[in-house]
Amino acid sequence: MKDTPAPLPDPLPVPVVDSHTHLDTTQEFTGLPVEELLRRAGQVGVSRVVQIGCDVPSSRWAVELAAREPAVVATVAMHPNDAARLADRQGRAALDEALREIEALAGDERPAVVRGVGETGLDFYRTPEGPGREAQRESFAAHLAIAASRGLAVSIHDRDAHEAVLDVLDAEGAPDRFIMHCFSGDAQVARAFLDRGAWLSFPGTVTFPSNESLREAYDLVPLDRLLVETDAPFLTPAPQRGWPNASYLLPHTVRYLAERRGMEVAELCRALEWNTLQVYGGDW
Repeated sequence: MKDTPAPLPDPLPVPVVDSHTHLDTTQEFTGLPVEELLRRAGQVGVSRVVQIGCDVPSSRWAVELAAREPAVVATVAMHPNDAARLADRQGRAALDEALREIEALAGDERPAVVRGVGETGLDFYRTPEGPGREAQRESFAAHLAIAASRGLAVSIHDRDAHEAVLDVLDAEGAPDRFIMHCFSGDAQVARAFLDRGAWLSFPGTVTFPSNESLREAYDLVPLDRLLVETDAPFLTPAPQRGWPNASYLLPHTVRYLAERRGMEVAELCRALEWNTLQVYGGDW
């Protein structure tokens, strides 16, 4: 990966929200401070971002950033891989304590700060069958309960675990508002999540030539269930692959999605903005 920031794309005609990003990591990969990353995003029409928590420290960081930056809202969570590692290295009691801290952060009462729980879910790519996956399932269920108790949206991470994620949602009850972050399934998987009320969020991977099955999934998503994200600093869209991703590169993905659907870019931007505010709340 190149160690310099990518150049800015042409601005979008209508503002959109980056529905899933990691500014804390992006500043490390790009060498740009958060304030500059947000400034660049605003220059190209990415007017707001959802900063995602992955463990207790990053969730605290997300909350404090959202409290001081009007363009940012936060989510808080233990990423499934972090949940598995914590339980493995320090025991289930340590995971339980971390979940209590996440629950406390989710209860932050400052307006327009914490808008979601995530990213939670299941990741079977890095965690083999056994106690780690059980810890992930328990953590996922706990996050769903936290979100339900606070009336928050849920951002779900699903890597190589489609059926298992569906099983947990069916067992625990699908949240009123939940996003399949960085959606990676085919059309059949997309339909299963849509049937349960999900919004599907597409990152830069949809622009990769090898991902035709992902594009076929995108084709069947109703416009009012569609979100877009960077997952920065990862999953940089074409034509900027090789550079670290950042929220200001989101226009590449948006334009690709508009072309694929045969829509005007401005029309898609308006739909994406509306959808994101429906999920995370419109008063920010």
